[in-house]
Amino acid sequence: MATKKTGKLIAASLGPGDPGLITREAWAVLNSHCQWLYPVKKTGAESFALDIVKRAGLDVPEDALALAFPMTHDIAILSKYWLEAAETVIEILKSGRDAVFLVEGDASTYSTFGHLARTVKALDETLETRVIAGVTSFAAAASCVNKPLTEADDTMAVIPAGYGVKVVERMLQDFDTLVLMKVKPIMEQLLDLLEQKQLLQSSYFIERAGTPDEKIVTDLQTLRHTRPHYLSLLVIHNPHREHGEIIRGCGKKK
Repeated sequence: MATKKTGKLIAASLGPGDPGLITREAWAVLNSHCQWLYPVKKTGAESFALDIVKRAGLDVPEDALALAFPMTHDIAILSKYWLEAAETVIEILKSGRDAVFLVEGDASTYSTFGHLARTVKALDETLETRVIAGVTSFAAAASCVNKPLTEADDTMAVIPAGYGVKVVERMLQDFDTLVLMKVKPIMEQLLDLLEQKQLLQSSYFIERAGTPDEKIVTDLQTLRHTRPHYLSLLVIHNPHREHGEIIRGCGKKK
């Protein structure tokens, strides 16, 4: 007797907002027989990820399901929602159908998908998961302003700004480029630091990159006393950083 087929959980990375950045692989999966799943902050709320595919011209299947993931750092609350979402996913996969989870940006970079996939695997380790790579928000941001993130032997770090200005200041000593995600809570402190370090002119801010509401700011002082959108980031280039000696080699045999 043939064993019943089990579905696979697939993360379709959609890029940060421009539907033109959806990869061919993600496009193919979205047009397959997969069950669509998409994240929302709460039941009935709009989904940023779903909006990307809508603007790409794709029709949303009638059986597409929203999975709620509240905006909180409370692990107890989040674990409850991850478990509920994982149970929904497992029911679909056990029916023999693949499920595709819509992800803004890249599913391997600060994404809810990692938590969902781990929870699914914790409940049933036999189930398969797969990630389709996508364009990150900071790669898209660099494209929008037409400036490279790094060149030659430059170093770069990507961190949530919530670690605070002391961490940012320390990292400026070690990296030529800092990408700060989720800058909203400490924007004023960051502007103070950049002004102090004379880095305002070599940095830029971008909000909702690639969407119709995209906002690019190169005069960072204009951000004083404003409330940045949650989907925003700050790119800091530090031309003053001192570089150490770089060890080089061509790999030739002696």
